[in-house]
Amino acid sequence: MTREEAEQGRDDMLIDGYEAEARDLKTANATLEGFNANYLKVYYGKLFPYSDIFKWTSYGNDGKHPACDQSYFGRREFSFTLDDDIYLRFQSFTSVAELENSIKEKSPFKIDIGPVYSVEPARRHAYAQTGNNVFTPVERELIFDIDMTDYDDVRYCCSGADVCLDCWPLMTVAIKVIDTALRDDFGFNHILWVYSGRRGVHCWVCDARARRLTNEQRSAIAEYFHVYKGSENNHKKVSLGGPALHPFLLRSYTEVLKGFFEDRLLSSQKILSTEERFEKILDMIPDQLSSAGCIIAAITSELRGRWQENRRSSVSKEDINVVRWEQLKHVLQSGKNKAQGVRRCVEEIVFCYTYPRLDMEVSKHMNHLLKAPFCVHPKTGRVCVPIDPNHCEEFDPTSVPTLSQLLEELNRSGVGGNIEIELDRTSLGKSIRFFRSSFLQPLLKSCKEEMESSYTAKLQQNKNSLAW
Repeated sequence: MTREEAEQGRDDMLIDGYEAEARDLKTANATLEGFNANYLKVYYGKLFPYSDIFKWTSYGNDGKHPACDQSYFGRREFSFTLDDDIYLRFQSFTSVAELENSIKEKSPFKIDIGPVYSVEPARRHAYAQTGNNVFTPVERELIFDIDMTDYDDVRYCCSGADVCLDCWPLMTVAIKVIDTALRDDFGFNHILWVYSGRRGVHCWVCDARARRLTNEQRSAIAEYFHVYKGSENNHKKVSLGGPALHPFLLRSYTEVLKGFFEDRLLSSQKILSTEERFEKILDMIPDQLSSAGCIIAAITSELRGRWQENRRSSVSKEDINVVRWEQLKHVLQSGKNKAQGVRRCVEEIVFCYTYPRLDMEVSKHMNHLLKAPFCVHPKTGRVCVPIDPNHCEEFDPTSVPTLSQLLEELNRSGVGGNIEIELDRTSLGKSIRFFRSSFLQPLLKSCKEEMESSYTAKLQQNKNSLAW
């Protein structure tokens, strides 16, 4: 089935399951390292946390409370990507057992989660025959997608899909900036950060208030974070606006960005080490600012002259990147350069190199899909594990559990039957326990409290109505 056919709704098409069974772990483990279809079959059979995914995406609507919406989970879209880019969109399930059976049968290379619709996605064609346009998204987490490839113009260690420990801290900075704003500026509490499995991070904001935002409200929040607006042909790639930084931007700059840029990024990426690289910085200093144009020309000329001489400090151990940055700051922020635009250049350079670069369209629309946590990336074999935002600087993408590693761990411990015991035998267990204790349990507690409050209020309203 082609992508076009999938989009047209051929979501009832099934594929044959793989022959390899979990009972033959050693045979599966003897194949190539990394991602493998047989590995995936074992992973879905033994380790994938179906119950946790179900509890999360049900938000307490599990049939145990009289006020729950028992159709809620069944109206959630799941999308499967199979081998050879076969797409199965608009999959929906009435129970965790149905979800588990479908995933085990199809063994998808990728699982995406979409919105909750007004009707079951798998039956949307039947509703369409009624003539009413009733198939529409009604609820969806507020989501953010940050990809390392969007930073290729400011990182020199890697490019494209490659990531290393020198550039990964850019993702750490993004998590710190966005997470703090979501909690402090918008009042959200239930936020899940997930490693994409290769070169980025995903954010799920799961508060009830966030899930019910309209597209217009989502766009407004996305624009709140939107600072990086440039292109390859635009030297000034950030727009900070106004004579003074917005309180959110000022906090981000003073608490996160400035220190990261000066203490780590300057040296790790050697940002000012060559003429090609420092010219990129000098190009960000505006050519003219009203009557101060002559001052600007003198600044760039002075710095270029110093740096082209390539004279290092008399103490050879000093980092040339740090030395040149201090020279630039001194020239731009000295008393003789009082023009606001000149002094703002230091902040603009730091923002350009460090501020989070969001995929805006992902956040603006309810019907956008996002990869499910605990999927396995087909290019790396790494599991999409949660990231603790309170300790995100400790996260190492190169140490994330892989399919081959998990199967090896299962082999060493022997074949068991209980998924909890299996998890504890592997390096994935720690990630799932964190997901449960730090995210899922507080979320479900909040959902139950909201449900109980709403139910009690409704009962009281009915009681008052009868009494009247």
